Amino acid sequence: MPASAQSRRARLVRRAVLTGTGVAILALPVVGATTASAATTSTTASTTLAGYPNTLDGWIRESLAIMAQKGIPGTYNGIYRNVIRESSGNQYAINNWDSNAAAGTPSKGLLQVIDPTFNAYHVAGTSYDPYDPVANITAACNYAAAVYGSIDNVYGAY
Repeated sequence: MPASAQSRRARLVRRAVLTGTGVAILALPVVGATTASAATTSTTASTTLAGYPNTLDGWIRESLAIMAQKGIPGTYNGIYRNVIRESSGNQYAINNWDSNAAAGTPSKGLLQVIDPTFNAYHVAGTSYDPYDPVANITAACNYAAAVYGSIDNVYGAY
């Protein structure tokens, strides 16, 4: 790599670190790439059907929009806090070791909901798949609203 390119890269890295945008560092290897195939290959859509980013942030925002339409209380921070505690943001998380799993109904998805609870608190307009992030969040928040008043009031396993 020429010295000028190394210097430019170092400046970009410093700028990204100083501004807290570590994402820019991930894009550096594709700068100056001769083909875009590696940068454009994706196994998942970049947005949800509703147009939100297909990320934890987008799933929470889409769930909040549905919840607002259905009168289900909850905030971004309350959902995010519980998702991180329950699944670390893994939409395919499954708990195969607790009493629910021993009874044949393991907790699933972002907010670790068992199938009977998911089915009872499923929100119309969302998927019937408990691993679907938006359906899982929305059903769990509907359950938390019924039992605790809001997902915001949940600070442990529920």
